[in-house]
Amino acid sequence: MNPSSFSVESGQALTSLLKFENRFASLPASFYTRLQPTPLPAPYSVGVSPAAAALIGLDATTLATPAMVEAFTGNELLPGSDPLAAVYSGHQFGVWAGQLGDGRAILLGGVLHHVPHQNQIWELQLKGAGRTPYSRGADGRAVLRSSIREFLCSEAMHGLGIPTTRALCVTGSDQPVIREDIETASVVTRMAPSFVRFGSFEHWFYNSQPEELRTLADYVIREFYPELLTETNPYQALLHEVTLRTARLMAQWQTVGFCHGVMNTDNMSILGLTLDYGPFGFMEAFNANHICNHTDQQGRYAYAMQPRIALWNLYALGQTLVALIGSVEGTQAALESFQPEFDAVLAARWHAKLGLRESLPNDQALIDRLFEIMQANRPDFTLLFRKLGELKIGDPSSDESIRDLFLDRPAFDAWASDYRARLQQEQSMDAARGAAMHAVNPKYVLRNYLAEVAIRKAKQKDFSEVEKLRAILSKPFDEQPENESYAALPPDWASGLEVSCSS
Repeated sequence: MNPSSFSVESGQALTSLLKFENRFASLPASFYTRLQPTPLPAPYSVGVSPAAAALIGLDATTLATPAMVEAFTGNELLPGSDPLAAVYSGHQFGVWAGQLGDGRAILLGGVLHHVPHQNQIWELQLKGAGRTPYSRGADGRAVLRSSIREFLCSEAMHGLGIPTTRALCVTGSDQPVIREDIETASVVTRMAPSFVRFGSFEHWFYNSQPEELRTLADYVIREFYPELLTETNPYQALLHEVTLRTARLMAQWQTVGFCHGVMNTDNMSILGLTLDYGPFGFMEAFNANHICNHTDQQGRYAYAMQPRIALWNLYALGQTLVALIGSVEGTQAALESFQPEFDAVLAARWHAKLGLRESLPNDQALIDRLFEIMQANRPDFTLLFRKLGELKIGDPSSDESIRDLFLDRPAFDAWASDYRARLQQEQSMDAARGAAMHAVNPKYVLRNYLAEVAIRKAKQKDFSEVEKLRAILSKPFDEQPENESYAALPPDWASGLEVSCSS
């Protein structure tokens, strides 16, 4: 497991392609454990993301070469990398869980990709690369189904314009892994500017190590928020900026019907990214109390709860920064920016999804009424908003396909009448409004059954559906008439699908 195990040709090629700059590894040794990934036998490529690859100067063809498959399975060490597993702690389901850390993820290091006017560093992390000191007795492996789900959803969220970690590729191996059943091992290579979490700060706070906490905060500000260095109180400014980013992220999740499923503090990104795709799901039949995670028996992370849980997690982060900020009042002031930012972004996004250019006093009542009849009738979330873009102001008969989503059609008709009147107030034009609405209301999302179909085929070594879904979801707002079936209501058998923390 070292660079010399590559052929000379492969090693030179990789060295010329990937330039590592391992900034996280420059932190004190207490922040991580250096270690090597555990090899998997006979790895093979399952899927690659050309768009993610381009961020570090690679292409899909290069990623599919044997040398890269070995490297991104953890069987060979990429020249210049400095693999390590990071330590962190966190609250899980609202309960302090103590030390956690990268139990099955190994950070290879940061790759510098020189692009005009920007030197972006992307950290590369192998998820499923074997046991680490933070595995807590687990095997450190990921399975094929969970790796495919994370790969597809990371790239789908990027296609939706939502901040997220990226997924470079997925590799597989026939090595068995025991979960509820015997499955096969897989590794997903994910990318982000940083994988630092709220729980990274909690680790040092709850272990009463203020110097390490300050070191981490200084590192995050220096590397990712350098504009805050000139602020009077950079630590307060950091909390304020993270709060704003998290508020915006929650508004984006809510308005595409995305449910994370396990919003523990160790799964919250200090950069405001969607992090750690486990038991996620996109809303189908609308239910504000929808729980996508079968493990979440109490509904802590239900759809409607996500914004307030995000704020709860921000308070947990804020607690770790009180001493650095210098006062409880200063900490509270930074956190108070969450609600107004969330409300403003949420309102703007609902207006855009309904094709409303202006904001008028009675708009919120109109939006609230829509969700009341959605809650009562359970229409498909994605289909409803997409179809609303086809509504014609002067032709109620054009509503038929929308009305079909509601059991109580008169209730929808009454709302649609008020909606038409509201559109007329701003002299809305059907064609322009429809185009604008289609640009923000996706036609294609990663429904659980679509992922399941791809996973079942992949288990038979047919990875074509993984690639097809990736391509479709990279353009979620486009019509793609050849892929119309991927936008349809889920089949009856999909109602039996469940995802849990093992997903």
